[in-house]
Amino acid sequence: MVSKTRLILSDFVVSFMWVWSGSLIKIFVFRVLGMGHDSRGEFLKNSLSIMNMFLFAFLGKVTKGGTYNPLTILSSAISGDFSQFLFTIGARIPAQVIGSIAGVRLFIDTFPEIGLGPRLTVDIHKGALTEGLLTFAIVTISLGLARKIPGSFFMKTWISSVSKLSLHILGSDLTGGCMNPASVMGWAYARGDHITKEHILVYWLAPIEGTLLAVWTFKLLFRPQKQDEKEKLKGKTE
Repeated sequence: MVSKTRLILSDFVVSFMWVWSGSLIKIFVFRVLGMGHDSRGEFLKNSLSIMNMFLFAFLGKVTKGGTYNPLTILSSAISGDFSQFLFTIGARIPAQVIGSIAGVRLFIDTFPEIGLGPRLTVDIHKGALTEGLLTFAIVTISLGLARKIPGSFFMKTWISSVSKLSLHILGSDLTGGCMNPASVMGWAYARGDHITKEHILVYWLAPIEGTLLAVWTFKLLFRPQKQDEKEKLKGKTE
């Protein structure tokens, strides 16, 4: 019970910090340093974003699982038992959403001149397809990294960070390239459009469907590692 409570609090705090960190990077690059949206400014922003993802990957290890993205824990919950699934849906994801909302509200109060987060710039169907495909790609990559290089923190985080950044850039002009329903919920709540059809379909249903499809596809293409190890051991004994 204590470990579960600690995990919920970790999700809240990490989600709160995540919405701050991304916006602070933009303020630092474009306002404090006065760099424009040219190649130099974008390169520095992207470099800091990768360093930021390393920081939050480290925080995930320190907190023993605390994370800011519902899709990350949803993909593992689908593969786990039913009690883990209920704990994820009923406690961890709401903690991430509340943490994101609290973080955005405080950020806007501190920096009232800042924008109000990602917005949908295409029609709802293209937006849902974009977020769904981006989520499918990043979840598939994450599952593959967990399977192929489970012990290498640096390499796994590096590949994951570069992949997330690349996919974010691909979808940034269409939906914001978010792949994080909790973070988007924080900004949408601040704008007052968190219960609109566009928000629910594009930023919640499409990523969840992309996550489910990625997990099921990965299970079809790759057998569980424990099963592979049992078959190898069986082959050696024979």
